[in-house]
Amino acid sequence: MTDRPRLPTLGHYLWSWVVGALLVVWTTLLLVAWYTGHHEADEITDGQLEAVARLWLSVQPDKTLSTPEPIASNRARAYVQDVAVLHWVDGQLFTDTHNLAGSLGWGNPPARGFSNRVQTTGNGEVRWRVYAAPGQGEHAADHVAVLMDMDHRVDLGRDMALKLARPALLVLPLVALLLWWALRRGLSPLVRLSRDVAALDGLGGQRLDTAHRFHEFSSTVRAINTLVDSLQTQARREREFASDVAHELRTPLTALSLQASAAQHEPTPERLAQLEASALRAGHILSQLLELARAQRDGTGRAAWKDVALGEISSGLVASHAQEGFERGHELSLEQPDASVNLHTQPLLLELALRNLIENALRHTPAGTQVVVEVWQTGQAVGVSVSDDGQRADAPAAAQSASGLGLGLRLVQRIAEQLGATLQRDTGEAPMTTRFTLRWSRPAP
Repeated sequence: MTDRPRLPTLGHYLWSWVVGALLVVWTTLLLVAWYTGHHEADEITDGQLEAVARLWLSVQPDKTLSTPEPIASNRARAYVQDVAVLHWVDGQLFTDTHNLAGSLGWGNPPARGFSNRVQTTGNGEVRWRVYAAPGQGEHAADHVAVLMDMDHRVDLGRDMALKLARPALLVLPLVALLLWWALRRGLSPLVRLSRDVAALDGLGGQRLDTAHRFHEFSSTVRAINTLVDSLQTQARREREFASDVAHELRTPLTALSLQASAAQHEPTPERLAQLEASALRAGHILSQLLELARAQRDGTGRAAWKDVALGEISSGLVASHAQEGFERGHELSLEQPDASVNLHTQPLLLELALRNLIENALRHTPAGTQVVVEVWQTGQAVGVSVSDDGQRADAPAAAQSASGLGLGLRLVQRIAEQLGATLQRDTGEAPMTTRFTLRWSRPAP
């Protein structure tokens, strides 16, 4: 026998979702930090370019071409960026700090505002961010362009993004650890409840303790206890039914044994007839059990539940028992309303129950008894009844059975429970003396 595959635990399932959520948060944080860092770097560097341009236009530079050392050539400070300045006076290039005018093809000052330019060098291309502005007032003849290497902007943006993301990334593992601990603590009551359910002996009279700290468990515990009570009730009924079957079979089997032993010594026709009758009785009991088992097996699926007409099933059974009723000297009849009485049920089980009621009426009443099968409906219920005006022939035996007439009514009682009906016994209406009814209640409108 192969072992059942081990199912994943709820804790692992929830933890996988938590880890997935953390990964989403982590990824989102990186994207936001990356975007924010580069966006802030762009704003900072653009502001630096504009500030340098305004500062340059506000002073009176030397009247010489100069090439000073870069402001931050060694990148010692990440936020201090190297810039290049080109200064025109009356359209003539006055200052070019990095000798860029020729490679950029700037004979005249560029247009005012921000722009991007590409410089072609022997080592490849260099991308520059440019801010150009004309002077005003006494510096109206001046025009300044300030440039910054775009790669420096990218490096600055990356550095800012890492500084933004690093603290949160360091905190996320601690958050994951705390969530793992919280999940274990939060699921511990459910784990204990699961262990209690696994150790529960439903047939041993055990029930779950209803004292729980959490309201959400109360309905679950009540449902499990209700299921256990139903299981115990069903088990008790099964034991009672098995006891009834054993009792019903013991009598004909004991008679068979005694009559067979007597027939061996003196095989008279009377003893052989008694032997046959006992064998037929035992066979009838077994036939009833087999029919019940077959009907329950065929009626396990929802497809076995159908809309049926009680009148059609009843008329078919009355017709099939007409010959037996005639032979026993009974008057068998059917009464039903003009309108069809429909019911959603299992036809096989319904037919078996109704057949047992008819056979009980025919076999346990004296000759000349009137047996009436009646289909009826009211505003509150529908049902079918089997009534007779004869006294039952096995009254002592009926007193030994909770159903009143032995195994047959035990079968009907079990079928009624499965079909959602109730089996009722009363005296019926005169001149009837005994009536058995299968009754289905209708839901209130």
